[in-house]
Amino acid sequence: MKRYVLGVLCVVLVLFICIACGKKAEEQAAQPAAPETAKAEPVKLSFSIFFPPTHPQCKAAEDWAKEVETRSNGAVKIEVFPGGTLTSANDCYDGVVKGISDLGLSCFAYSRGRFLVMEAVDLPLGYPTGMNATKTANEFYQQMKPAELDDVHLLYIHAHGPGLLHTKKEVKSMEDLKGMKIRSTGLSSKVVEALGGVAVAMPQPGTYEALQKGVVDGTFAPMETMKGWKQGEVVKSTTDCRTIGYTTAMFVVMNKAKWDQLSPEVQKVFTDVSSEWIAVHGKAWDDADAEAKTYIESLGNKYIELSPDEAKKWEKAVQAVIKGYEEEVKAKNIDGAKAVALLKELIQKNAQ
Repeated sequence: MKRYVLGVLCVVLVLFICIACGKKAEEQAAQPAAPETAKAEPVKLSFSIFFPPTHPQCKAAEDWAKEVETRSNGAVKIEVFPGGTLTSANDCYDGVVKGISDLGLSCFAYSRGRFLVMEAVDLPLGYPTGMNATKTANEFYQQMKPAELDDVHLLYIHAHGPGLLHTKKEVKSMEDLKGMKIRSTGLSSKVVEALGGVAVAMPQPGTYEALQKGVVDGTFAPMETMKGWKQGEVVKSTTDCRTIGYTTAMFVVMNKAKWDQLSPEVQKVFTDVSSEWIAVHGKAWDDADAEAKTYIESLGNKYIELSPDEAKKWEKAVQAVIKGYEEEVKAKNIDGAKAVALLKELIQKNAQ
């Protein structure tokens, strides 16, 4: 009898549990499923670079983009367009302002007259190395903070080593240079004219063909262009005039509206990586200069160093370019003399 009662109780208990579980399942089924947490799509950015894809500076910029992607944990995806395939060297800055590209790398000098304060960086002040020029350009911007860049968000600047003279025939003096057509940009055009040459304004991408076809007799450019842009193939001689070494400052900028859309955390990633890449680009410029010198020697090109007396003549000649800049910008309420003095101070500081 006891076993019978116990058995009945067990059956009743099992039925009760089954009914309870069934009701719970029905209640759960009636409730809407909890939404899955959606993974945020990465912010996709386009990056226009005027350097060809094989150039060391293009590679340095691509590495910068990859580092930003990595440190943002995939929150940012940057598509690189090298060789001016998205916007040309001349149109790169305006392309960023208008949103044709989100990021851009090109030269201030390709928009002559637009960046009057930053043009001072390109003066023939005797930059000894690319690292020096790059550090100097960034420190100059940080101290001057010119309003001319307010329509973008500036990430960082870099600048090449001393601009030298590369020609199809040997140039050992200003007399040899007289009347020669020399490719140049921005203020380097003024340097050519001060030395007695004929300046032909032209960005780097068109220089190889111009030299090859005889449109120009030479080019004022850093040593790296002889290998990075293959121009060593179409010149025969390099004149080392680094005592008047000019540079060409280059910007890496972002569309301002696009920058404002980024979270503070992602903005910090861009800022931190950009700060580190100043030295990366500076070293890349100097390494490329050294490699290019070895390269032209392998081609049998001449490498000419000016005599001390001749170097002094060149230095005296370009003083007119520096004074001319100061007078030109003074008329537009810019203290050019202050800019030049600051640059000389920074060049000296960064040479130590």
